Amino acid sequence: MGIVERIDAITAIPAAYLREDPPAPRSVKIELTGRCNYRCGFCALRTRENQPKGDMDLSLFRKITIDMRVAGVEEIGLFYLGESFSAPELLIEAVEWCKQELRFPYVFLTTNGSLATPDLVRRCMMFGLDSLKFSVNAADEAQFEAVMGVKGALFRKSLANLQAARSLRDGVGYRCGIYASSIQYDGEQAAKMQAMLEAEVLPYVDCHYFLPLYGSMTHWNETGDGGLGYVPTAGNQGRIGALRDPLPCWSAFTEGHVTADGILTACCFDSDGRFAMGDLTRQRFMDAWHSLPFKELRGAHLAKDVSGTICEGCLAYA
Repeated sequence: MGIVERIDAITAIPAAYLREDPPAPRSVKIELTGRCNYRCGFCALRTRENQPKGDMDLSLFRKITIDMRVAGVEEIGLFYLGESFSAPELLIEAVEWCKQELRFPYVFLTTNGSLATPDLVRRCMMFGLDSLKFSVNAADEAQFEAVMGVKGALFRKSLANLQAARSLRDGVGYRCGIYASSIQYDGEQAAKMQAMLEAEVLPYVDCHYFLPLYGSMTHWNETGDGGLGYVPTAGNQGRIGALRDPLPCWSAFTEGHVTADGILTACCFDSDGRFAMGDLTRQRFMDAWHSLPFKELRGAHLAKDVSGTICEGCLAYA
């Protein structure tokens, strides 16, 4: 199964999951660190104040992943809002634990690429990482600085790391998919983006796909768009080519999201802790997955009326 098929299987919400107490999600994303070296204007992390800025304790990670494996989770994403290569040794330990000890069938990672050095990527692949996806969301250094909020030199560094990852994978023969995703911009920026991708990304990845500029980040307009005029899409409706209806939102039904301090959240964009559904430092995973607040929220989604819930402020339902 390729990366887009895996994504589509999650965002489609299979019939068996359309209930207040769905089965254990096939996929869970676990945040290893709340830190990131970028300040992307579209990212929920930019306004994060009440959630963790540190790293997950390794013993907590091991405890909750054992619980998830017993519950039937099959896919572990070693990221959420933070950049996992900001905590490199923890990341390597997490890959080894999930693949070598717990034998998860699929362990995946998304990165901005700038810290994904060949040595770190080699160690991740050596321990069995199944998928490494690079987020490539700028066409040139000028756009990169405007949108990512950091020096343009990191634009070239991230592309170099992507290309090195492909060379390393093929040279050694590791079984790790190399992928990339990009925000689909409008107008002139779209043409620039496509030209850059064809020259510097597509020859080095197994698959590339586009994502909309998610509109659930209401701070996008507050922080500014650098004068580039991007138009957001409401909520998280999946990838371009397979967009889903915003209600019910797949994030509450088919994929778990865990912050670095062990909080299970209902939203893939939870930047302030409002969507906390359970505390995995004190609860088993399935107890949190079936907590009363989570079941009540899912009930509202199934009824397609989230008024009065924590989700009513999402741009998808405005």
